Amino acid sequence: MADDIVLPIPNLSLPQALFILSTPTLERLHENARADLLKGIKADEMAPYYRSVTSNAPSVLPVDNDVLTSMESANAEELKKLDEKLVEAEKQEGESEISDALRARANYLTKIGDKDASVAAQKLALEKTPGLGSRIDIVLTLARIGFFFGDQALITEHLGKAETLIEEGGDWDRRNRLKVYNGLQLLSVRQFKRGGELLLDALSTFTATELLSYNDFVALTAISNALVLSRVDLKKKILDAPEVNQVLPDLPFLGDLVKNLYECHYDKFFVALATLEKNHLIPSRVLSPHARFYTREMRIRAYTQLLESYRSLTLESLAAAFGVSVGFVDNELSRFIATGRLHCSIDRVHSVVETTRPSLKAAQYEQLVKQGDVLLNGVQRLSKVLH
Repeated sequence: MADDIVLPIPNLSLPQALFILSTPTLERLHENARADLLKGIKADEMAPYYRSVTSNAPSVLPVDNDVLTSMESANAEELKKLDEKLVEAEKQEGESEISDALRARANYLTKIGDKDASVAAQKLALEKTPGLGSRIDIVLTLARIGFFFGDQALITEHLGKAETLIEEGGDWDRRNRLKVYNGLQLLSVRQFKRGGELLLDALSTFTATELLSYNDFVALTAISNALVLSRVDLKKKILDAPEVNQVLPDLPFLGDLVKNLYECHYDKFFVALATLEKNHLIPSRVLSPHARFYTREMRIRAYTQLLESYRSLTLESLAAAFGVSVGFVDNELSRFIATGRLHCSIDRVHSVVETTRPSLKAAQYEQLVKQGDVLLNGVQRLSKVLH
């Protein structure tokens, strides 16, 4: 089995389709999602996964017993052949052939979506596989099983193992693929800064198509970094990146979001952000839990970016800049000011927003005092020990 062939198993587009089907507010997308889910299940003859989905959520995907019986028969027949090859390898062949047979069996169980059996089989194959590159591939497959079933413990465990193995001598391609795996995992737990950095590092060298499509990868890279990059870096690393520009025609809402934020067209930016939330964040299995957080943080970023350019401006002009009502801006700014997210104040008598940026010197002085206190405490503890 060639080391450089990474099988796209399990098919990670299927849990995305199932997520859409399981979300009542996304009813407009249900018909296509159901078709995609059934097509993928039948293509890979995923009887265990089909049985699991139809038993756990019969209202989402009713069972077709004829389809299930047919797939179960095909699975049993293929597993019988794989078991026979394994027995023959154990009797007559060497360690390499036994390893190949174990991996073939594990990969088939992974392909058909049998979680417990595939995890056990992959772990057995990992024990019997000598090559470092092949071992890394098995560990990454176990991580993909975790992504497929939403098993965070399985993902975390095997991404950690992959990191250890790669440090022992993993090649360039596997190092870059691991960045994408780690980046996706970090985004799923709302760590946009570190996750965005890893995805950005892999932007020009992306090969992890077994995990997500190229367009989805670029979209995640741009979405995460739009939140955390400075305005200068946003232009340099996202807007001017040929990899991003290549897919923008397929993802126009993404281009509108980033360009309008950079060019300070805040009214268009708000429209693009709303479009992104409705058509990409909420329907995304990875980003949906963070949709409200993301849109709130992006609004704060836009308000901050505009306010940095003025000492004061009227509520009317601020509302006009964002294409919203004065009441909306007043309410938003009040909430963000109260929680310390915006450095400004609202003069309601004159309907003026005044910026109250903290003094740089004052901040440096405060930091110096804190560091001095820490140092003095350390010296005092040390003196007690010495005396």
